[in-house]
Amino acid sequence: MSRRRSSPGAGALMILVSTLWLSALPAQAEDEAVEPYYFYRGQDFGSESLVHPLRLILNGGYGILQLDNRSNDPSDVDYRNGWKVTWRNILDPFGAIQADGWNDFLRREVIPVSTKPGGSQYWPNYTQHLIGGGMSWRLMSEWYRSQGHRHDRLWATATITAYHLLNETVENEDVEKWTTDPVADLLLFDPLSIVLFRSDRVSRFFGETLHMRDWSYQPAYNPRSQTLENMGQNFSIQWRLPRTEHWSLFYHWGTHAELGLSRHLDDGWTLSAGAGLVAKNLIPDGGTFRTVDLATSAGMFLDRRGSLLASLEFASSKDYKTRLNLYPGLVGDRLLQPGLFLVYHRDNDVTVGLTLGRLRQLPLGIAGQF
Repeated sequence: MSRRRSSPGAGALMILVSTLWLSALPAQAEDEAVEPYYFYRGQDFGSESLVHPLRLILNGGYGILQLDNRSNDPSDVDYRNGWKVTWRNILDPFGAIQADGWNDFLRREVIPVSTKPGGSQYWPNYTQHLIGGGMSWRLMSEWYRSQGHRHDRLWATATITAYHLLNETVENEDVEKWTTDPVADLLLFDPLSIVLFRSDRVSRFFGETLHMRDWSYQPAYNPRSQTLENMGQNFSIQWRLPRTEHWSLFYHWGTHAELGLSRHLDDGWTLSAGAGLVAKNLIPDGGTFRTVDLATSAGMFLDRRGSLLASLEFASSKDYKTRLNLYPGLVGDRLLQPGLFLVYHRDNDVTVGLTLGRLRQLPLGIAGQF
């Protein structure tokens, strides 16, 4: 028994070490004297002005607390059990997979064939971990480079690893048995995301053809209720429609998923709108897998040169009925660059939050409920 488990554990550690080594290799820039920037342009307004490793870790690591059946109080998370479950499964991935079988693992987590909600766990694996995780890694690498840090890719990998480990720990805090979720995420899709976005060709496609951007929320702490509010990592793409200069196909996903259209206005301004679905609850299926039930959602978004300045979203998830985010640079003075959010709850309460854009190293704003 011990021999069977030691080999997969060693293999899992080799994957993690290999990922760190690969991320530290120099970029293979194509016809570029200096490594290009595809996702971070240093704009001092909107969502891009809030790009920071600590905010990424909080938005991504605690984003699952937005689900209906989770508490927003981070002290309610059983970190010890979540950490133990995560490491037990990635150190013995074959044991986790064999609990339900390779067929179920590949069909639900890896191969995109099933369209049933309970069998489509591969969808967030591809959209959140492979594409979103890869873009986030490249974004962090570019951010560290813009700040003058050496070994920017290694720093980016450390940041993304911390984010994904926290995410898995929080997600699995109530799990008592085998689960293949951290196996697929940490040992397959997360390393592949770095391999994918190390390529300038791939990054150029997502950054310049699809105009992919990080449109994450402005997380805040409510000292009265001791809860985290307005967390979540989100992405957007705007693909220009053929034979038109002013319209793009629009897709926004993360805590929500809305599909729609973007209208490009003057001076880099763009107005987007879409409708779709949002995850409500994380539900065990009786085996090693968990799925979500879905609710409808819709949203409107205003950005300038790809940096989100305002979003208004409607959804029947959690107790957030309506959520308005106004990002730094849209309102207020330029000295503090405040960002604001307002949440209208199902019970008619209102939560208001404030972010100071000039204090980028402060990953949390302050919130209060009325």
